[in-house]
Amino acid sequence: MTLADRRAAAAVDLAQAGEADAAVQVVDYDPAWPQSFQAERARLAPLLDGADVHHFGSTAVPGLAAKPIIDMIALLPDIDAPIAALVERAGYQFPHAYNATLSHRRFLCYPAASHRTHHLHLVDQQHALDRRLRFRDRLRADLALAREYAALKRELAARFADDREGYTEAKRRFIRANSGAGSS
Repeated sequence: MTLADRRAAAAVDLAQAGEADAAVQVVDYDPAWPQSFQAERARLAPLLDGADVHHFGSTAVPGLAAKPIIDMIALLPDIDAPIAALVERAGYQFPHAYNATLSHRRFLCYPAASHRTHHLHLVDQQHALDRRLRFRDRLRADLALAREYAALKRELAARFADDREGYTEAKRRFIRANSGAGSS
């Protein structure tokens, strides 16, 4: 799917929910982010059938500026199986139109699209998990790379403040160049 398709799908989901998308904002690292991840992973564990949930993205890199949203990812054989429980029992939102643009991945946010504290990505292919963890680990190991990425994200957040999909797309080239392949 194209960037235009993802933008249109996200707009449909927000309109159906009666919400507006939050502005893209990059903030200084918060040392509470790892604890927030641990608490949410423990809360979701019973709903994800024993899947290992990983913290990835910028909030998983100590000292790195980030959108204040904890990104989590889990590898599951059936990415659709836990959706109902995650929505009904854990309060996650499942943007249907946006997810229809995804292949081998599902995306959920919590507590709402207009105010997100957590993203949950479900994947059914090992390489999709590995790619995201590889990029996270490169940032953790290379302070200069992390600084370069933080500067890029701040610049893109200013340029794409009202275009979350554009912000994400604009980071892809940097991520691909520094993760070995694919995108995060």
